[in-house]
Amino acid sequence: METWMPIFVGVIAAGVIVQTIALVVMSVAIVKVGKRIEEISGDLRGRINPILSRIHNIVEETQPRIAGVMADAAEMTHLARSQAQRIDRIVGESLERLRLQLLHIDQMVTGALEAVEETGTKVKRTVWAPVRSVTAVVRGIQTGLEFYRGNRRRADGPAGEDDNLFI
Repeated sequence: METWMPIFVGVIAAGVIVQTIALVVMSVAIVKVGKRIEEISGDLRGRINPILSRIHNIVEETQPRIAGVMADAAEMTHLARSQAQRIDRIVGESLERLRLQLLHIDQMVTGALEAVEETGTKVKRTVWAPVRSVTAVVRGIQTGLEFYRGNRRRADGPAGEDDNLFI
């Protein structure tokens, strides 16, 4: 077994050397990749930094404008709300006035209708009652004249059958 021992140690030494070489190759490759990544990131920084600075400048320039627009929008909203409340108040007051005017008109029309009805009743009493009386008098005169004419004809003319039947 003693002869095998140097062979195993040699195999182990060869494995360690191969691993060491592999690790050195990997570390060289990693260093190359790291340098390449650093170059790419530097290039990206070179391209992105001007864009970011432009965006930053634009934001700084537009921020007061945006704040002004927001303030104006808030003011417009406040004015619109106050105008809507004012219009609501005016419409409410107008509706109340209209309601009161309609009640007043209703009372006036009711009073006028009552006055017309009362006038009609008075006209019936004052005009139609005498007209009826005059009509009754005229009819009485007509009846009297007809009666008088009728009696006169009987006296002048021959007696009718009705006279013969009279007992």
